[in-house]
Amino acid sequence: MTTALLTHADCLGHVTPDGHPERVARLEHVLHALEPLELKRVTAPLAADDDLLRVHPESHIRTIQSTRPVEGFAQIDGDTFMSPGSVDAAYRAAGAAVRAVDLVLSGEVSNAFCATRPPGHHAETETAMGFCLFGNAALAAKHALDHHGLSRVAVVDFDVHHGNGTQDLLWDERRALVITSQQMPLWPGSGRPDETGAYETVLNIPLAPASGGAEMRAAYAAQAFPRLRAFKPELIIISAGFDAHQDDPLASLNWSTGDFAWITAELCRIAGELCDGRIVSTLEGGYDLDALADAARAHVEELIKAAR
Repeated sequence: MTTALLTHADCLGHVTPDGHPERVARLEHVLHALEPLELKRVTAPLAADDDLLRVHPESHIRTIQSTRPVEGFAQIDGDTFMSPGSVDAAYRAAGAAVRAVDLVLSGEVSNAFCATRPPGHHAETETAMGFCLFGNAALAAKHALDHHGLSRVAVVDFDVHHGNGTQDLLWDERRALVITSQQMPLWPGSGRPDETGAYETVLNIPLAPASGGAEMRAAYAAQAFPRLRAFKPELIIISAGFDAHQDDPLASLNWSTGDFAWITAELCRIAGELCDGRIVSTLEGGYDLDALADAARAHVEELIKAAR
């Protein structure tokens, strides 16, 4: 078995203003870092509107489509911009998540990594925000549940910012366990431990500013991993943000590249115990280009090891 890498050149067509942290160079650096690795390379398809409708109403989809500028930029909020290529990029990012689920659940690959942008875990039901247009990880979970008929899917989000969008999109979904660790306090301000979902299927793990890998490992060992094992997911989806790295400019956690390798290896081990190793990972944040490339490569290398 092998690991799939899903991406598309359209994701490089999502352009942001000069100086914006979520820029084309992020994906370029990730793809360059992954180039030497033995991966099943798959072209990310465009998502179908029927797929997007699993998590977003038609009004949100039409708003994103109609906001596409003919030239220059359209600004959605203080942080979120669209260029003429952004809609195609967002459809590819969502389509990659759907296709990755299909590949993993069909047994064609053991696991998959979606190297796409824009990211998705801040996109709420009817609100694009935080650089995100569509909720890619939540969409992957709903596709696995509704299209493939799984009974239990887990989403694990280790981005430094809380995955408020994924939490919102899956809040009422009793078949999905959402585990998300985040620096607190930090934008967007959500992710308190008492935010537990309509069916107690949301676990938030706040991490203190300036804390590092030791604190993260202890928190996951004490809270996240036992919840995963108790839930017994048939698929694990990872929102792989690499902005908890000590070199990242947008936050102040102190994880090393080795910490990202560790958490990936542990999730792979648990997936091996519970769901035949089935993991779909999708790129979220990470804004220091070198740190992002190194951590993403370490993450994918652990997926490859687990797939052998």
